[in-house]
Amino acid sequence: MTVTPIKQVREIATQLVDAEALLEMSCRDDNRYELLEGVVNMMSPAGSEHGHYASKLNARIQVYAEDNQLGYTLAAETGFMLETDPDTVRAPDVSFVRAERVPAEGLPKGYFPGAPDLAVEVVSPNDRASDVQEKVQDWLTHGTQLLWLVEPASRTLTVYRKDGSAMVLQGEDTLDGENALPGFSYAPDRLFF
Repeated sequence: MTVTPIKQVREIATQLVDAEALLEMSCRDDNRYELLEGVVNMMSPAGSEHGHYASKLNARIQVYAEDNQLGYTLAAETGFMLETDPDTVRAPDVSFVRAERVPAEGLPKGYFPGAPDLAVEVVSPNDRASDVQEKVQDWLTHGTQLLWLVEPASRTLTVYRKDGSAMVLQGEDTLDGENALPGFSYAPDRLFF
């Protein structure tokens, strides 16, 4: 395991980096990064509560998608190339890409070109509301059809759609995969038990 020293990360953050350099950087160490208009953003490791909710949703989506041969569920470290020149690469906590969007030769070795059909973001206690909303907008602007924002503190799940509509779910409401993950349903109270 190699760790990139903080000083080196700060130096990198002051210069524009492309997606290829980011991928190389993330292969050299165990840190998580995103690239925002060419600027490296080092991500802190998620807390256990955060990881628990992301893992629960990832498992449910994975089983459903596989059983119905709908597409690919990807883990939190997976980067999506949203823009080029300068490059923007984001990584949701959970993502799903419909099968018809994946080339015949399979998933790319590098970052997936474009946004996932479904993105899930779990809000951590130290996340700033403005940063969370910026990430939500980035996903929707770049083609994500459906975004689920999990908010453990309020035990709610907000559904954002590409058309700009949003709906807050809690308790026994039903989370629906809509057109992004057809037929999928899940109750928020099962997530927060």
